[in-house]
Amino acid sequence: MRAIIVGIYFGKGDFEASMEELHLLVQSDGGQVVGAVTGTRKTPDASLFAGTGKVEEIKLEVQAQNAEIVVFNHSLSPAQQRNLEAKLEVQVMDRTGLILDIFAKRAQSHEGKLQVEMASLEYHQSRLVGLWTHLERQRGGTDMRGGMGESQLEIDKRLVRERMVLLKAQLAKFQKQHHTQRTARAKSNTLNVSLVGYTNAGKSTLFNSLTSARTYAADQLFATLDTTTRKVYAEGAGQIVVSDTVGFVRDLPHQLVAAFRATLEETIHADVLFHVVDAASSVRLDQIDEVNKVLKEISADKIHQVLIWNKIDLSAHEPAIERDAQGHIARIFVSAKTGAGMDLLREALVELATEHKPDWQKQQEQQQKDEWAEDPRFRGI
Repeated sequence: MRAIIVGIYFGKGDFEASMEELHLLVQSDGGQVVGAVTGTRKTPDASLFAGTGKVEEIKLEVQAQNAEIVVFNHSLSPAQQRNLEAKLEVQVMDRTGLILDIFAKRAQSHEGKLQVEMASLEYHQSRLVGLWTHLERQRGGTDMRGGMGESQLEIDKRLVRERMVLLKAQLAKFQKQHHTQRTARAKSNTLNVSLVGYTNAGKSTLFNSLTSARTYAADQLFATLDTTTRKVYAEGAGQIVVSDTVGFVRDLPHQLVAAFRATLEETIHADVLFHVVDAASSVRLDQIDEVNKVLKEISADKIHQVLIWNKIDLSAHEPAIERDAQGHIARIFVSAKTGAGMDLLREALVELATEHKPDWQKQQEQQQKDEWAEDPRFRGI
């Protein structure tokens, strides 16, 4: 689909980086960017967001490029979206709708599909103008036809509400399953590490290298959505649980954060977060901030975090471990693609597993070491 992307600068943030990301998002959704329109305003226009003059400029670009859709790098209100479509005479999508569409295409597991559908329904319920009439085919009696005087829009809204109730119940079952699995892992006293990071930072590649898993990894935004968990055996630390979670992005839609809360709870209940950063990105610090915003929203901002600067093969960094003033691991420089620094990452896992062992377990191990030291059979070994 031929797309025109639109960005309005309001005086805050890295505008160029944001537009480049929108370009990648459109490509990730299968679209082709054939033109871009930008502008500057102090505040959004209440009716058309971009203002009358800018909308006319967008319309001329749509006609010149024979575009089929216009994608705004912002969140639009339902009224603004409808007004823009009436003026431009093509489909209009905002950043939130675009990300939701990508998630809908990428979700693989049953749970992931339910989560995306839930987020999409929440987003579209305020934009309903006959969008859900296809659900009428499922009716089996008068209840689905609506009562006396009930408009088609009211029927559509009721169908959406009923579907959302059903989805919430199904997602609650998955949440219960996740809780049971976490409880079992907690009883085993194993270190639980979650990989978090901006989308396309290389989390899945790092996860595969660390766990020898076969999670899908590609150089694209939101290559994987489903949380994958594997056990890793580390010499000197035993079993360690590692989870790969969905990637974050600037202005991640609130609907997605809410819908994916059950999945993101793997992050909330982790002992350590490996925050994977694209070391070669010029906006890596902004991306770190965006990830931390989402972590705060899901109450995971207090969990011990180690920055993993990935893709050092594309930057000037060398494999290394950096520590803070207290001597704790703060940053690890690696390349999951080439394997550089992965031995340091595994050494760090052993150290972190030792630090997070319960006090009683540490005392028990020390007592055993002391007994061996006093036993003549083990002297000199």
